[in-house]
Amino acid sequence: MFIQTPYIQNFIKNKIFIKFILITNLFFLVFQNSYSQSIYSNNFSDRIANYTISVELEPKTKVLTGKMLLEWTNTSTDSITELQFHMYLNAFKNSSSTFMRERDEAFGGIDFTEFENMWGWIDIISIKIADGEILTSNMKYIQPDDNNIDDQTVLALTLDKPISSQEIVNLEITFIAKLPEIIARTGYSDDYFFVGQWFPKIGVLESKGIRNSTETKWNCHQYHSQSEFYADFGVYNVDITLPEEYIVGATGFLTKRETNEDGSKTHYYTAKDVVDFAWAASPDFVEYEKVWKGTIIKALMQPEHESLAYRHINATILAINYFEENLGEYPYPNITIIDPPFKGMKSGGMEYPTLFTTMSLSYMPFSVKIPEMVTIHEFGHNYFMGILATNEFEEPWLDEGFNSYYESKILKNNYPVFSFLGYNIEDIEIQRAGYTLYFNPQITDIDNFAWNFPLGSYSVMSYNKPALVLKTMENLVGEETMLLIMKTYYDRWKFKHPCSNDFIEIANEIIKQEHGNDLGKNFNWFFQQTIFGTGICDFKLASISNTLTSENTSGVYDQNGVKLTVVPEETPYIYQSKVVIYRLGDVKIPVEIQVHFENGDEIIEKWDGEESLKTYFYTGTNKVTWAKVDYLDKILIDINRNNNSFTLENNNLAYLKYTNKFLFWLQNFIQTIGFLV
Repeated sequence: MFIQTPYIQNFIKNKIFIKFILITNLFFLVFQNSYSQSIYSNNFSDRIANYTISVELEPKTKVLTGKMLLEWTNTSTDSITELQFHMYLNAFKNSSSTFMRERDEAFGGIDFTEFENMWGWIDIISIKIADGEILTSNMKYIQPDDNNIDDQTVLALTLDKPISSQEIVNLEITFIAKLPEIIARTGYSDDYFFVGQWFPKIGVLESKGIRNSTETKWNCHQYHSQSEFYADFGVYNVDITLPEEYIVGATGFLTKRETNEDGSKTHYYTAKDVVDFAWAASPDFVEYEKVWKGTIIKALMQPEHESLAYRHINATILAINYFEENLGEYPYPNITIIDPPFKGMKSGGMEYPTLFTTMSLSYMPFSVKIPEMVTIHEFGHNYFMGILATNEFEEPWLDEGFNSYYESKILKNNYPVFSFLGYNIEDIEIQRAGYTLYFNPQITDIDNFAWNFPLGSYSVMSYNKPALVLKTMENLVGEETMLLIMKTYYDRWKFKHPCSNDFIEIANEIIKQEHGNDLGKNFNWFFQQTIFGTGICDFKLASISNTLTSENTSGVYDQNGVKLTVVPEETPYIYQSKVVIYRLGDVKIPVEIQVHFENGDEIIEKWDGEESLKTYFYTGTNKVTWAKVDYLDKILIDINRNNNSFTLENNNLAYLKYTNKFLFWLQNFIQTIGFLV
């Protein structure tokens, strides 16, 4: 049953029932607190960066004031003399930031006069070692990626005293931040707030051996227009204060609420073994809640989208079930779905640990599964952004590509994205369209820093192509082998920072274990072409010919592996048939060809795809009528499937199928009009 908390008061008519509700709510909060303590009793991660934050939002001025205690551990083998912090909100400080310059370039010019009084920023007021020296004067902004002196999204803090290996340092930080009008994944729209990347956040110190690092160094990139994030795991204890009419959703678990003397309300959240913390607030949220297999699913919906709440929750249940069965356990006690208003849709489709935003439109037809698609995709990020904490600055495909692959699999098992008049469009077809219809699918490889992708290619090369590569890989190695690869990858690298080579190493290990050398000494031949290469895959069934060799043939002939004795009066016709296949692209992948003869016989040929041209010859009494390369449709990265088959037969079945559907709906339309008239 859904709990619609904003409307409960409308049904309460007596004081006894009010007391009952208050006691019930108190019990529920106590239960939540004890449940969160028990569910978080195990340390899943190394908890390098731990935050205790108190923040207050002033809705009228859109200003956050915060105090923060950061407990950070130097896990490297070196002494550290500098700390680096992300100051993400400064990306929205002015038109000269790296984020705004890149966005201006991407969209062909932005009228920045529209941004008057809408800018956002963050300042550290003071920073000091707990019970120690004040370091505020030691701060400076740096630009490690592009030397843009106007960019203030990375802050370096010089230490008076080095932090030795394995030493823990506690920093007390006070900060103030102005939220921008909603852009990317943060800001406000009227009285709706989505607050992401909002506090000073320490970068990741990568020691030698982590993600192929050869030395200890900070990985703390600037905020780019087309990049996401990378952070260490930690424990977050965050209390959020704002006017009492606001309903809040946040990363982690709500442990209690307190009403303050000034009428404001403070919400206390705990999140453990997560890489980030975000929250949303609005007085208009309508709250729905469902518990599924011990996971509390909460949806905070806009009033005009209430009817879609069950769709988001049901899609989340589908995702939880699939990921737990096919990858690994969802380790957190809850998940929160944030539904932005139409004017705040720029915050839609964003992901954070145990929290994501979705997309809804009023009166969305049930045949259009955009809400489900976005919900499933954003939930999946909890695995590939949150638990397998990849570096999305440098290897975005490890999150977006893997997640798009699973999105397609979940939707395939449940429903098409679009269903209209009997025509269905599957998610994987959308992924293929994104890649195959791109104007230059060879523009770059998948393995690239997010901000280095050529203009317009980021989503194609981080989402679409990787999803197709992984599905093609599954088709080549087999579904059971792929399942074992992914489960092994998850088990070994959960709550760590895997890189591309870590996944490839596991894939090679499992493929060798399951298939020996049948697919090669290792699977690097596939990865080098599809992940690290820019080539395209394109097989073409070029031609079929049947030549009559004799009208008076006799003797013994080999036909399809069988010796055939031919006498003139029985069979006067023997054909020399030829099937020609081209490999038009650079990518060389083993492929299977189905050859069909006029008597219904078929032959399956296996070709390694190495040559640019392959010809098959057949001699016998039956002509080849049609043939298809990749007849099981295994190779989803084939850029043009329309040239994969060739036929000498006229076949109008496809036209008849769609003509009949059209006539069916036309007839129903005419009958409906006739009835109304």
